[in-house]
Amino acid sequence: MSSHLSPDLASALTPGGKSNTLTGVSSLTSSRVLVVGLDCAAPDLVFDQFLPNLPTIRGLMARGTWGRLESTIPPITVPAWAAMMTGKDPGVLGFYGFRNRKDYSYDGLALVTSHSLREPTVWDLLSERDRPSVVVGVPPGYPAKPLSGCLISCFLTPPAATRPASYPADLLGELERRFGPYRFDVQDFRTEDKARVLREVHEMTVQRFTVARYLLESRPWEFAMVVDMGPDRLHHGFWKYFDPAHRRYQPGHPLGTAIPDYYRLVDAQLGELLAHVGDEINLLVLSDHGAKRMDGGICINEWLLREGLLRLRAPVTGITSFESAPVDWDRTVAWGEGGYYSRIFLNVKGREARGIVAPEDYERVRDDLTARLQALTDESGRPLRTLVYKPQVIYREVNGIAPDLIALFGDLHWRSVGTLGHGTVWVFENDTGPDDANHAMHGLYVLAGPNVPVGGRRDARWDQVTPTLCRLLEIPVPGGAQGDALISR
Repeated sequence: MSSHLSPDLASALTPGGKSNTLTGVSSLTSSRVLVVGLDCAAPDLVFDQFLPNLPTIRGLMARGTWGRLESTIPPITVPAWAAMMTGKDPGVLGFYGFRNRKDYSYDGLALVTSHSLREPTVWDLLSERDRPSVVVGVPPGYPAKPLSGCLISCFLTPPAATRPASYPADLLGELERRFGPYRFDVQDFRTEDKARVLREVHEMTVQRFTVARYLLESRPWEFAMVVDMGPDRLHHGFWKYFDPAHRRYQPGHPLGTAIPDYYRLVDAQLGELLAHVGDEINLLVLSDHGAKRMDGGICINEWLLREGLLRLRAPVTGITSFESAPVDWDRTVAWGEGGYYSRIFLNVKGREARGIVAPEDYERVRDDLTARLQALTDESGRPLRTLVYKPQVIYREVNGIAPDLIALFGDLHWRSVGTLGHGTVWVFENDTGPDDANHAMHGLYVLAGPNVPVGGRRDARWDQVTPTLCRLLEIPVPGGAQGDALISR
């Protein structure tokens, strides 16, 4: 992609080094911090393609520091936001996606809730000091947990929530009386009804920023954070109309401007928010991961069948969920889950009820499966460059029921499809509905404010977020946090 950076910003690009810490801040002049999370906002779009039409973000970049932000492995909304707000990796947190194995049985996965997050967040640390926060839409936020300040739950809130979706519990009702039914997410965004999705994403984003302005004006706060899911929903629904490299690109389509138009909307909403809070706050705009075109899906369980590692008692008829498939557990070595990445589990003797992989063979089998996954090709026989990770290698700790292997197919241009009955390893439609994009390993950040020196481009990692926020808020970094702050005292 060609760069459209202004000469001043282009000259601020600096080569990467061993340290990403910005120096030159001898004392803090303001300890108020506002974080604006744009789920899935892509650095290639913001920094390289859309920047001339994003005056708010461009202005923040000019007076602060910015860059690509390496996400967690896997680069998934949950756990990435939780990791950035605690300084702990997914292994320490003990959850590896929206759904996780609840035990070593075969009967399904459990959804993450706010109670799954047991490490203290930044606002938890502030609550211990009676310093108020305003928190809106940060996953995992349902059900709403108490804090010093107020909180609105996240996109994981079910349509008919039975537990509090705000703290205090009556806050949501107050907001709905002022702003109408609250949009936690766009329901059924994987659909061909693009007009509805586009309209609802715009409505959700405008409402989210409007609610944020209202709460920041009406509630006391020293820390505030709002996360908008809009960019994620737009990328998944409209990438093929925008990207000429997409397999299903439609040149000249009326929806070809949906994504750039939306980024202009977000920039304008961000500008309005900043106009309300003023320049004397420290602002961090960031995303949990990026986005890229989706080339197709790898039917992980179809592949495991072909490799002889998964066995069925009888063939399936039609597209069948793995949970409904007649798996012969007494002859099955491994199975996988679908999603933007694949979680692969071994059927271990003494761990699973009908396990067959002997514990002494565990590493050998895991290494063999890794090699086979890395050798995967696309439908034409071209290497996919699949990345395979062992949780025990990439995480500081491994808590909860972790996958035995984590696989990112085709540098994340391919997703994982868990259903059976496709008759092929490669598919070009998502089994959960139309989807144009996958997640990318790098999101973005822009940091500006009275306590942030002008530093130009400094690429960073997810684990630098919590230490940076703690430095700006003048509180100790929590024990076990895994990164260094982006600014020095």
